[in-house]
Amino acid sequence: MLSELSSALKVIGVKQSKKVIRDGNAKLVFIAADAECRITGPIYELCEQHSVEVKEVPSMKELGSSVGIAVGAAVVTILD
Repeated sequence: MLSELSSALKVIGVKQSKKVIRDGNAKLVFIAADAECRITGPIYELCEQHSVEVKEVPSMKELGSSVGIAVGAAVVTILD
C-alpha cells in the first residue's frame, strides 16, 4: 500500500492536501491514524465531499518515512 508513495506524484501535509482536494486534483489520501483528530477531521470531511478515497496508515512516523522525510506526516495525498 505505502510502496506506491515513493514514486507517485504527491503533496505532503494538511494545507497542501486541502488545496489539492478542493481543486479536484486528489486521487488518494493517506491519513495517519495517530494524528490529532482536529487536524485530520477536516481532511476526512473534504474527502467525503469530493469523493476522494482515504486510506489510514497506523502512524505518522510510518507515513513520513514512506515518503522519504525524517519527520512524521499526518496527511499525504497522491495527485490525480
